[in-house]
Amino acid sequence: MSYPRIDLNGALVAITGAARGIGLATARAFVAEGAHVALGDLDEALAVRAAADLGDRAMGHALDVTDKSSYAAFLDAAARWRGRPLDVLVNNAGVMPNGAFLAQSDRIDQLTMDVNVYGVIHGMRLALPGMVERGRGHVVNVASLAGKFPIKGLAVYNASKYAVVGLTAATRLELDETGVSVSAVLPSAVRTELSSGIDYGILPAVDPEDIADAVVRTVKTRAAETAVPGYVGLMANAAGLVPESLLKVVRKAAHDDAAITRVDDTVRRVYLDRIEKQ
Repeated sequence: MSYPRIDLNGALVAITGAARGIGLATARAFVAEGAHVALGDLDEALAVRAAADLGDRAMGHALDVTDKSSYAAFLDAAARWRGRPLDVLVNNAGVMPNGAFLAQSDRIDQLTMDVNVYGVIHGMRLALPGMVERGRGHVVNVASLAGKFPIKGLAVYNASKYAVVGLTAATRLELDETGVSVSAVLPSAVRTELSSGIDYGILPAVDPEDIADAVVRTVKTRAAETAVPGYVGLMANAAGLVPESLLKVVRKAAHDDAAITRVDDTVRRVYLDRIEKQ
């Protein structure tokens, strides 16, 4: 369908997990378009510093996406800051623990689902009613190509991102003809702390700025799904048509167990220690 145009010059955008990585790159990209951007992050001090670096078009605020009241406070603060309703919400916050499924802890599994799935649900449930009432608005859920293609060593992360892809597609259908759009952006491996220490071999790695560009682009295209890079998305969709025996050969050649066997434990431990403290 045709959606009401959102002029990013002066628009209000809220981004979760925005103090670093993809979130911060996305904040920069929206500010460059003339938008006012609220950066929410569990690390409030880092979010405030990041916003200060972006100038008077940005604000930083504490945000725990697993806590719906915290999410509501973040969105309320953003609206009060600019004195206008939210135009674009970017659900970017996420965690990616790696390791063999049987070796993962229940607590980290729960954290993964709480952040990656319920964090997105909370944001959508809070932001969408107002958007629907106004007849305009856009939500971008940063999922992953791991939401279309399973990877050894990332089983629960896979599950969480499959959930986000399905949630995005279903709510997009429900909101048809409301003027409000919901899009998913599906990155390949991104050069951020999230994937630090893992050698993905031939899997293409992209920069946070590549994902940020894709997120901003969805405001204009309102595309249902945008893979980064695009050709990997086509390959992930086509994988389901390949016989399992042949796919196993391809997977082995591509070292599809990298998240278990090709890990620099010293580098990776810095990230894992941080999320285990959440």
